[in-house]
Amino acid sequence: MNNLPIILDAATVDKLLPNVDVLAEMRELFIGLGRDQAVQPPQTVTLLPEDKGDFITYLGAMTNTNVFGAKLSPYLVTGGKPIITAWTVLMSVETGQPLCLCDSGKLTTERTAATSALAVDLLARKDAQHIAIIGSGAVAKAHWRYVQALRPWQEVRVYSQNLANDKENWAQWQAICPNAILAGSADDAARDAGVVMLCTSSGTPVLDHAALAPNALVTSISTNVAQAHEIAPDFLTSAQVYCDYRVTTPSTAGEMVLATRDHGWSAADIHGDLAELSVGSSESPDASRPIFFRSVGLGLEDIAIANTIYRAACAQK
Repeated sequence: MNNLPIILDAATVDKLLPNVDVLAEMRELFIGLGRDQAVQPPQTVTLLPEDKGDFITYLGAMTNTNVFGAKLSPYLVTGGKPIITAWTVLMSVETGQPLCLCDSGKLTTERTAATSALAVDLLARKDAQHIAIIGSGAVAKAHWRYVQALRPWQEVRVYSQNLANDKENWAQWQAICPNAILAGSADDAARDAGVVMLCTSSGTPVLDHAALAPNALVTSISTNVAQAHEIAPDFLTSAQVYCDYRVTTPSTAGEMVLATRDHGWSAADIHGDLAELSVGSSESPDASRPIFFRSVGLGLEDIAIANTIYRAACAQK
């Protein structure tokens, strides 16, 4: 009975999160990936019969921490709002036995934001002072929490479509960022910003890249929408493009797929990924052109953060 895996539900994860440094874990993860101590297969989408929805499988294995596993993230069609959950199973490389089953709903938000923050730390100008955050929900707030100490920010502009009319949400922003400025549009928020973080669930562009500063860093994340892209695909032809993992991201990221199909861009144009940047084997961006960083979410990120939470749970026993 002592060898049975533990179950870490959402409430338990919430209690344990303050005890872990997610950004540090993501940094170590990508160092391990850059040193060939981890493997990241492509994510797969499985369609459920009878149009019942789908589920995405994120796999990953790390010999440096002796764990492997998978996150399953279903999108289940109902008569009303679809059901979206995420659970990660973590297993031991040493014994082949399961270690835990972890609710990854909030962990997905945390590792997504921490991965974007790592990109900011590795790619943004050291003297960047203005940051724009497009989006205002939990994911956007997590992005700010992870980047707030990375640069000497003098101005923080936030924009989302309904934020001006959502007093409760804006009050939450003022609580975590008292100097935040509510922008009138995404373009206004991004204008002259050294870093622009796109943190939405939109499947179509939320920002006109013509509004960007000449050497701005733009970060973008994924959503469940097919071929989702928060910025126009043709932006990639003029930007210095980086991603979380060059082996798998170009075939999944919507704007990369569309830029390849419609604008003559190719995966060979990627300057580097987080694994390469983390071990110094990738070229750094120059100041002549904007920088685009795209994250699609890796199984390794889910395995790493689930392992961190698992270790924190074991430490409390």
